[in-house]
Amino acid sequence: MTLLFKHEPAGDAPIVCDFSGATDTPEQRLAEYRQLFGAGLVSRERTGTGVVVTFDARLASWAADLAAREAACCPFLSYLVTLDDGVVRWETSGSAEAQPILDECHELYHTAATISVDDLIAGLAQRGFTVTRSSAESFQLERAEPHTA
Repeated sequence: MTLLFKHEPAGDAPIVCDFSGATDTPEQRLAEYRQLFGAGLVSRERTGTGVVVTFDARLASWAADLAAREAACCPFLSYLVTLDDGVVRWETSGSAEAQPILDECHELYHTAATISVDDLIAGLAQRGFTVTRSSAESFQLERAEPHTA
């Protein structure tokens, strides 16, 4: 097995996605997922703590690069990308609080061809997150605080 990329979050990493430092826009990133999935997605699986997707081995560099960019905007998740037996295995996992985001990620692998960034944001809002778009190029995602009576 060859390690292509690994990221472990700091223990106190807040559940905040910040796309403001990215060199691409959310729309471009979603389009890239569409291209990657279309080029060689082999399988996707929801595990107890995350999501595992596998790709054709020829996509190893691309998958590792995309995972690194995802870790830069969502550093509260763990990312592990490996190459083994002709497939790239990309595992994304997180804490119990991050599971709704991982649910949405799992769905993204299924709906990437038809979903828009606005649809993705709406899905996250339905799962209990507040999404703030500071511009067309960036947004932040924060876990909504539970309401107390």
